[in-house]
Amino acid sequence: MPPPDLLTARRRDRMAVTGSGGSAASGRPHGAGPPTTGSPFRVRDFRALWSAEMLSAAGDQVARVALTVLVLERTGSVAWSATFYALTFLPALAGGLLLGQLADRFPRRLVMVATDLVRAGLVGVMALPGLPLPVLCALLVVVVLLGGPHNVARSAVLPDLLGGGLLARGIALRQVSVQVAQVVGFGGGGLLVALLAPSGALLVDAATFGLSAAVVGFGMRSRWAVRRADVAGDPGARGAEPGTWLQGTRSGLSLVFRHPRRRYLVLIAWLLGIYVLPEALAAAYAMAIGAGPVATGLLMAADPAGSAVGALLFAFVLPARFRERWIVPLAVGAAIPLALTPLAPGLWPAVGLWAVSGACATACLVQAQAGFARETPTAVRGRATGVAASGLVGSQGVAVLLGGLLAQWTEPATALGVVGVVGVVLALGARRMVGGSPPVVAGAAG
Repeated sequence: MPPPDLLTARRRDRMAVTGSGGSAASGRPHGAGPPTTGSPFRVRDFRALWSAEMLSAAGDQVARVALTVLVLERTGSVAWSATFYALTFLPALAGGLLLGQLADRFPRRLVMVATDLVRAGLVGVMALPGLPLPVLCALLVVVVLLGGPHNVARSAVLPDLLGGGLLARGIALRQVSVQVAQVVGFGGGGLLVALLAPSGALLVDAATFGLSAAVVGFGMRSRWAVRRADVAGDPGARGAEPGTWLQGTRSGLSLVFRHPRRRYLVLIAWLLGIYVLPEALAAAYAMAIGAGPVATGLLMAADPAGSAVGALLFAFVLPARFRERWIVPLAVGAAIPLALTPLAPGLWPAVGLWAVSGACATACLVQAQAGFARETPTAVRGRATGVAASGLVGSQGVAVLLGGLLAQWTEPATALGVVGVVGVVLALGARRMVGGSPPVVAGAAG
């Protein structure tokens, strides 16, 4: 169990977070906390935040399809096309860590609106015909980097809009909705590229960024979205001023790793990143069992489908007082189906196992994110969230790289089995980190 002084610090941090969510738009006084019961969609600012994120998520997938086709058409090189697709992910690793502190230095609504508008302009330039590939590559890197502070600002303000168990519900709805938006974006992206050519599809993506900026700018009114995070006014964050840019980055790392509770939750979240491997190995697994493209699609859909079910059941069915205690069991539950994959070869056993893994992993991630947000004072949440988000992207990349190499040397099912066993060991190690089941967070009911 954590030492007594840590428990005192946690109580102070929770008071700083849960008492900071008043929204002028909803008529609640500034000193009142955020709503803790009902549906997240009853909160006006959450509706705006959710709508903007759906627009951006769908637009991002359209852009990925358009850029892949555009580069392939101009170069005829699969390697160039794959490189550009990778660039839509990799810079996010640095974006959250280095630029996430913008969400603490400036009003969070301003950060979201400004980054959306800049990205809209840059993607519009990318749509210009005949743009040299190095320029296109540089613009893409900047666009993805700016996604870091935007996502951090959105995640940092969410706990001030939703309190108690409502926060987990809001995170779960976002998880499920983003996956749906990605599917729609990929499908619609192919259609748009066919109808409008890649440059026209990129203009559609630019328009989604502009619409997202408008929705956030005019739809969000919470004082925590429109005011700069105040370290001096937050007793849980004193002594954590960002200082210079490098000091701000070091401060974010310190906020996460010098606080045992936050460290435990962020390491659990990073562990869950390794469970993206089934999607990466779906095509190779289908080939290994003698199946075709239809089977590949079913295998790739298993994890997202399970994730959607798991997130909704966890946040809307499981009572809030039990959720915190389920973090480690769910992390283990996400690993065991992968460990069993080599023992149950075949299409439908794999689909079932991967769906269970996705359900457990996403349910665990929802609670880890909600707990991390509650444990982090609002004035420093941008820096801490930036570290957490960057590490999650990094763990996913490492898992795909190492898992792919292992699958190349052995078999896809073997690689998945090894990752599953490693996941069980790491999850149980996280349990030992806190000396048993983590304590239930006060104020999580709802």
